[in-house]
Amino acid sequence: MSRDLAGSSSAPLWKELTQASVYKPNQGRIVRQLTCLAIWIVIGMGCWALNSTLRGSSESSSLLPTLLPGLLLFCGAWFGFRVVNWPRFADFLIAVEAEMNKVTWPSKDELVRASIVVMFTIFFLAIALFSFDVIWQTVFSFIGITS
Repeated sequence: MSRDLAGSSSAPLWKELTQASVYKPNQGRIVRQLTCLAIWIVIGMGCWALNSTLRGSSESSSLLPTLLPGLLLFCGAWFGFRVVNWPRFADFLIAVEAEMNKVTWPSKDELVRASIVVMFTIFFLAIALFSFDVIWQTVFSFIGITS
């Protein structure tokens, strides 16, 4: 297995960024699209925050608050598209989607029952921890360790 990964002749990421081809376009499509969308959202939010910061700090009406985040947004969008088509990462995402298709998901009734059990367990643990806290606080106050 390790020889397969080490012996693969995939191009480095910086070379992949200059290409426009899609690696194995019909495999792992959903996971790759969602991963790309998540990368785009993170980059978009970062560029929006940078734009807000630059607009708040500069009094002059320069193009920097618009141009720099726009350029970073374009480069980030291209990076997000290319990184999900990088053979190493794309093969990982394809394997993730294949494994997710093997999962047996619970029915709605099972999900509701399990959720109720988890909520009651958390509730009773919270009550138990609160009780222990009150008991130990009382013991330490009685001994004179705390006021």
